[in-house]
Amino acid sequence: MNTVHALALARPGGGWGHMGSSGASASMWMWGSVMMLFWTVLVITAAWLVLRAASGSRSGRSGEPPRSGVDRARDILAERYARGEITTEEYHERQSMLG
Repeated sequence: MNTVHALALARPGGGWGHMGSSGASASMWMWGSVMMLFWTVLVITAAWLVLRAASGSRSGRSGEPPRSGVDRARDILAERYARGEITTEEYHERQSMLG
């Protein structure tokens, strides 16, 4: 084998280093991008769920069934009575109207 043939065999191909110019390098870039996007979405979703659970527990909403309008009206009526804004007669009258 002469020197010219040995140099021709030692030179890399026209591709991009060890990946060559086949479709494998394009699919690896695409797969890497998809995986990066997947992990980013996963981390953001986990953080959102943790923050949502933390804010729900601070406001007292976790595990509590939703209250009806009548229950909330009774609470407001009791608060007004406790603050002395309404008399006992008014309290009982309005409570009887709530049912």
